[in-house]
Amino acid sequence: MPPVVKMRAEVFGLLLSAVLLAGPASAYDPYDPANCNGGVGWDDKRALVVSKVTAKPRVNFLKSPYDDDFKAENCPAAAQACRKKSYLVTGDLVLTGRPRGEFTCVSYHSPVSDKRIWATGWLPSAALTPVAPMQSPKSTDWVGTWRQGQRYVGGGLVEIKLNGGGKLHVDAGILVPTARDFNNGDFQGDATPKGDTLSFADKYDDGCRVRMQRIGPWLLIEDNGVCGGTGVTFTGLYRRTK
Repeated sequence: MPPVVKMRAEVFGLLLSAVLLAGPASAYDPYDPANCNGGVGWDDKRALVVSKVTAKPRVNFLKSPYDDDFKAENCPAAAQACRKKSYLVTGDLVLTGRPRGEFTCVSYHSPVSDKRIWATGWLPSAALTPVAPMQSPKSTDWVGTWRQGQRYVGGGLVEIKLNGGGKLHVDAGILVPTARDFNNGDFQGDATPKGDTLSFADKYDDGCRVRMQRIGPWLLIEDNGVCGGTGVTFTGLYRRTK
């Protein structure tokens, strides 16, 4: 090998080694406690908490370290450089996840929107006030047809009916569009409310677990992420249609 080519090969090898060694430090890590890009998730030990935005007139989302092509390593923070353009306004309801210092990871979707589009990110904890679920809802508070998103593709539909003996029967289905097709999900179950929560496993015993709460006029549903195909979840606030 000619000297010049050999030198270039050696330099390239050193650069490649440096990149490989540096890779894990800069690689995307969904489990990084500073990362909120995935939004909130299922917790076996506690139900989701819904909070109301109380900041006036609005509050901006804050970045995670992997935003801006991995250039937001000092976020979340109150610094201007960590503020996203997206924001929420007073009265918006969010699903709250884990806290980190003075910030809380949240997921937001308008329960009155026909589009199932989510926004996730950090918000200052001081801008949020938890909303208490309805205490000991009656059977009639659960019963009905509940919807999130569009009626057909892109939305979830949940029907709750009386099933005798104080139990409720729940039947749910959802379609989530993909680039070429759609993924679907479903669950069924019979359960008796305990306090403010309706909790059960799918009757077909496929690992799908569900919790529900009544939050004001809304039905809060959360699942453990195995109630459908890739990227499918029922988690969110649903409006009653009838």
